[in-house]
Amino acid sequence: MTNKTLRTLSGLIDFDCAARWGSFTLAAQELHKTPAAISLQVKQLEEAVGFTLFVRHPRHITLTPKGQELAATVAKVLRELRTKVDALRGGDEENVVRISTTHTFAIKFLAPRLGRFTQLHPELDIRLDSTDRNVDVEHEDVDLAIRHGRVESHPTALHRDVLVAVYSPALLATGEAELAPADLGRFPLLYDETTDFWIELIRTHGVPEGRFDFSRGFTNIAVAAQAAIVGHGIALVPYSLVCDDIDRGLLRLMRGASVPYPYGYYWVVAPRKASLPKVVRFREWVAGEVTQMQATLCARIGPCTTAAAGPPA
Repeated sequence: MTNKTLRTLSGLIDFDCAARWGSFTLAAQELHKTPAAISLQVKQLEEAVGFTLFVRHPRHITLTPKGQELAATVAKVLRELRTKVDALRGGDEENVVRISTTHTFAIKFLAPRLGRFTQLHPELDIRLDSTDRNVDVEHEDVDLAIRHGRVESHPTALHRDVLVAVYSPALLATGEAELAPADLGRFPLLYDETTDFWIELIRTHGVPEGRFDFSRGFTNIAVAAQAAIVGHGIALVPYSLVCDDIDRGLLRLMRGASVPYPYGYYWVVAPRKASLPKVVRFREWVAGEVTQMQATLCARIGPCTTAAAGPPA
């Protein structure tokens, strides 16, 4: 296959669409073209880059290994290009705040509270990108990020979490007001990846010895919390993840059943963006919301070791 200079980007859009669908026909429907036109664009792109992008099957197409690598890069570039075009169309870049954070923090903490930020700062437009990948705040179109990890002594820590035991009110027997640590042996103990924190809680809270059911583990702690909401057992999860579910009565907090947690959330901000007014306002607001959340936690479980940090310097 002869190498040619990549002189046009039109084939990249067709390639991205075909890669997502795994079909020239479905890509054609999305782009309002004919399958033959999509196929031709992809063929011309293959000639330009000098390698095959798809394996053609009778009823579908699959990416080659090199095609998979290029598809990931093209998707990222097109996403950033569309974001930048949208921002330029708005013509008010200083009033657009682009935040990147984890899926869990976005869904369980930020999204339910963003209305309060908008009331305080109606002039600012929030663009929230939920992703678990580590973004490059210096070079990507992101103003600041909130990531999850170990936050002990972290210079830009926002919040160190506490693990709390929570359960659905549906687990209560008739006439039973609440569950206590002594009841842990009655239900499956839901956990995320490791039972170590459950074991620590059982040993340090004077829970009577017995047989405990660790038959239900999850690779995502948010799924463990959801399993608790629907009554599959008692979950040991970060308070920040379930504070709103407790407020709404979907979950009950087991008193006397909490354990320190070395993980939490921290800021990632490019130095050149840290002092932008829109960034400062958003960080101050988030820190305030975290402080309020911690106050409710301390009121519910007693003295807290969790701590929040303001915006990084």
